[in-house]
Amino acid sequence: MQEKITGVNSVMEALKGQREVYKIFVQESRKKSKRIEELLQLAREKGVHIQYTARQLLDQMYRPGNHQGIIAEVGSYRYAGIDDIFELAALRGQRPLIVILDGLEDPQNLGSVIRCAEAAGVHGVIIPRHNSVKITPAVARASAGAVEHMLIVRETNLVNAIKLLKERGLWIIGADMKGENDYFSVGIPSPTAIIIGGEGRGIRRLVRENCDLLARIPMQGKVNSLNAAIAAALFIYEAIRQRNLSGPQ
Repeated sequence: MQEKITGVNSVMEALKGQREVYKIFVQESRKKSKRIEELLQLAREKGVHIQYTARQLLDQMYRPGNHQGIIAEVGSYRYAGIDDIFELAALRGQRPLIVILDGLEDPQNLGSVIRCAEAAGVHGVIIPRHNSVKITPAVARASAGAVEHMLIVRETNLVNAIKLLKERGLWIIGADMKGENDYFSVGIPSPTAIIIGGEGRGIRRLVRENCDLLARIPMQGKVNSLNAAIAAALFIYEAIRQRNLSGPQ
């Protein structure tokens, strides 16, 4: 099954990643852009067909219009399995660091979390199969192409997946306002899976009950929560900071 992705970063990272890229449409007036020239050179090296066209056609192909003068026809995103995450961590000689997203429904949020996770060196992201946004072109765009380099697993039963991770030695840390301590004042054990709740509702009860530790983000202003991407970034980098303090991981 094919889909379309847009934007220079998203298409460039698709070419660098494992996804099949079948064809690239380029706005005629933008083909001399230095960034697009680099992208097209990589496409030619990979044998991808390139077609130059007018902006009007690109606008018709992608109704939101913010395609940055480039659209690629690509294969569907290939999800990973939990074993793939452990294999990647082993190849890097590191203890697994996983992010679990309990029902994010906003493509922008999911894309932003994936972008942060990939930049930080997280080994994989787990999302539920139901009541959650999946990897779509909008998510790929929001992640600036980071989805092409991140192992993402879809699980039918998130609680069962958490129990499996526990059996394999991971500590489950939930970002939750009901946590007794602030996230930066608790020891985050390693190896680790960090759970971030969905927009509005947070972590579901059964998922929360399977956490080994709950920690909160202190809120001093009038709003009572941060969006999922910011919460994930705070927890991810605090886990990494503590790992670095304790030596090679």
